[in-house]
Amino acid sequence: MEFRSNLTVTVRVNGQSRQVQLDSRTTLLDLLREKLELTGTKKGCNFGECGACTVHLNGQRVNGCMVLAASIEGAEVTTIEGLAGNGELHPVQQAFIDHDAFQCGFCTPGQVMSAVALIKEGHARSPAEIREWMSGNLCRCASYPQIAAAVAAAASQQGDR
Repeated sequence: MEFRSNLTVTVRVNGQSRQVQLDSRTTLLDLLREKLELTGTKKGCNFGECGACTVHLNGQRVNGCMVLAASIEGAEVTTIEGLAGNGELHPVQQAFIDHDAFQCGFCTPGQVMSAVALIKEGHARSPAEIREWMSGNLCRCASYPQIAAAVAAAASQQGDR
């Protein structure tokens, strides 16, 4: 196996095919923010502990700071910028607004991406289950009650509870 410090990766991001040259040490988070200028995904701890960088990779939520971009050739990535469609917010985005589920907003993109995934996975059947499955996303403003209420409302609206 040959080690290459620079390589080209082709991925689909928010439905668009993107080909990017990058250093082999580049994370998915840095690919999104620095190469593709999709800055909605936030860089928090950069150690996979806070969840601010949560995105969907082939439909599964991941911490973008923990995934090497070199490993996602041909993958489908969805970021917070790719959730809304046809001029309307995703139901989870709207629920966060309706329930004031943020204060400073720094963690909100990661919270929303995790919420979308947990509802899809069927883990929004009770407030305790929502809190457990959202526990990988930290909010330094402590908006947890509003976040859990927003997730419950969005899940209820989508009929996934």
